[in-house]
Amino acid sequence: MHLLRRLAPPGPKFPGVRWRNFSLVEYAGQWSGIEKLQFQADMRVISDFVTAEEEQWLLREIEPHISRLPYESSHWDDAIHGYREVQRRKWSPHNRTVLDRVCREACGGQVMPFVHIVDLAEVGGIKPHVDSTRFCGHTTAGISLLSDCVMRMKRVAKDTASHSADLLLPRRSLYIMSHLARYKFTHEILVGEQSLFSKLPVKRKRRVSVICRTEP
Repeated sequence: MHLLRRLAPPGPKFPGVRWRNFSLVEYAGQWSGIEKLQFQADMRVISDFVTAEEEQWLLREIEPHISRLPYESSHWDDAIHGYREVQRRKWSPHNRTVLDRVCREACGGQVMPFVHIVDLAEVGGIKPHVDSTRFCGHTTAGISLLSDCVMRMKRVAKDTASHSADLLLPRRSLYIMSHLARYKFTHEILVGEQSLFSKLPVKRKRRVSVICRTEP
């Protein structure tokens, strides 16, 4: 398991290289040194958080419940399209062990009892938004299954210079978004030709995210 919070040693940049050879974050715009340090503390990506076998165990439990649902074209807050979602509280012992690991790593052992599962179709997208404080506390943590993707985060405060960060979320990675990153930045999942990282295309296929949250 590799914890990547800062720039990793540069690897060869050509299609087909393993993403673990890259830094997982690219910054754009005018960042102060203090805010960048705070962002790095509050927005973490852990690659290979689950194994290929653990990914399959999670999907075996998720698929029977989510596969019978249609993909939705709209959401109540217009933040997402081409998706389907379920909430699950009961899990097999094998998968509960994985989720407990997320809980300990991201949330200090305290999370909401229901796990949120979002199945994003290959043509689906998540628009820039900040999660409602009605449904989530100071931390959100999500495992990315089936596909790599790029998450873009933009500062929302009107009195600061515009700046943003693109984060590569490799398949089977865990992202942990808290405090500054959770409240002061929008987040979105890039789709189609916009899905680039280090100027290389990141082909996002169907992606299933398994999300744990702290209490509002």
